[in-house]
Amino acid sequence: MAEFEALIEKVGFQGDGITSGGLIVPLTLPGERVVVREGKDRLELVEVLEASPDRVTPPCRHFSACGGCSLQHWDMTAYSDWKQAMVEVFLQRAGLETEVAPIVTTPAESRRRVGLHARKNGKHIELGFKARKSWNLVAIQECPVSEPTIVKALPKLKELAGYLFEHPKSAPILHITLSMTGLDIDITGVERMKSGGLSADARMNIAMCAGEADFARVSMGEDMLYMARTPKVRFGKAMVGLPISPFLQASASSEIDMAKLVVVGIGDAKKVADLFCGAGTFTFPLAEKAAVYAIDGSAPAIHALKTGIASAPGLKTITAEARDLFRRPMLAEDMKGFEAIVFDPPRAGAEAQSAEIARSQVPRVVAVSCNPSTFVRDAKILVNAGFSLDRVTPIDQFLWSGHVELVGVFSR
Repeated sequence: MAEFEALIEKVGFQGDGITSGGLIVPLTLPGERVVVREGKDRLELVEVLEASPDRVTPPCRHFSACGGCSLQHWDMTAYSDWKQAMVEVFLQRAGLETEVAPIVTTPAESRRRVGLHARKNGKHIELGFKARKSWNLVAIQECPVSEPTIVKALPKLKELAGYLFEHPKSAPILHITLSMTGLDIDITGVERMKSGGLSADARMNIAMCAGEADFARVSMGEDMLYMARTPKVRFGKAMVGLPISPFLQASASSEIDMAKLVVVGIGDAKKVADLFCGAGTFTFPLAEKAAVYAIDGSAPAIHALKTGIASAPGLKTITAEARDLFRRPMLAEDMKGFEAIVFDPPRAGAEAQSAEIARSQVPRVVAVSCNPSTFVRDAKILVNAGFSLDRVTPIDQFLWSGHVELVGVFSR
């Protein structure tokens, strides 16, 4: 395959170096002169001839092979400046002028939710992350992004995964959540046998392995394989039991940062709607100062939220409803009397819900987003209806990646 030199001009939104001619070169930094070769579907870095002064030694031995991180080789100050600038570019391109606060970065070893892929290689079980843009598995022994408790459990997690290959087409994924009461593991990607599920031997072995490891819960969809205790997390003053496969912010540190911004963002509002509320991530911190009407499309999440109310006496009134806000957004007419709206939708954003907020008379809105593209789309709906985008705070919850989250505050 042909090799040639290239000069890297910038780092793009996905975390790859880009030349002035638009060529994408992974694992490179602005100003670097490199040798690349033509790969199967992208350029591959062969050698760095002139390194950026911001190039550092990656903290993880798996970096460059593992697809989980793309920017561990960049000095943290330069990396954070790039991510902050990326948010500013999204806003400028959308014609949204506002104050962009300094980025808030989650620390290393703080990610409490990971999805580990398991593969059977002969008699050996491998557990890890996919290589970038590939189905190949990179077996891991460490992960400087993840909570140390998860990393410490890798041997037992690999043992547990070994009981999931009764069907030759199974490609299990262990969705792991570190709760305050232990690890919660929900399994997908397991092909069903003719009997309809795992054998009695597999179930027994999984339960024994989970018990030895002191896991809190192991499930496979609705199939409960092991349960020692309910996985619980703290939202504000409340302790909330997690449903199976819950939505939860990836880092507890970033969640606390977001919650503080949301609570400050509603100002002096005494009646708030918390839309796409999950199991109460922001509901409970908000309820320390305002009555909250919480809505989410997940009935199990709303049940968990309602159950958690009893664990935190002294809060303002919380009313919760299970409702698909994509199909049935909260209408402008239903927002009468509310002094603030908070919404934290999935990556697809909340276009229909934003349109209803725009029609309402609500004076303050706080939008939390994991996707700058859909954030600016929804923000423009509000701004065109007379809202002012007062400020945006970038949140770097997914460390050393191209992902960035936002908390935006609107008023009128």
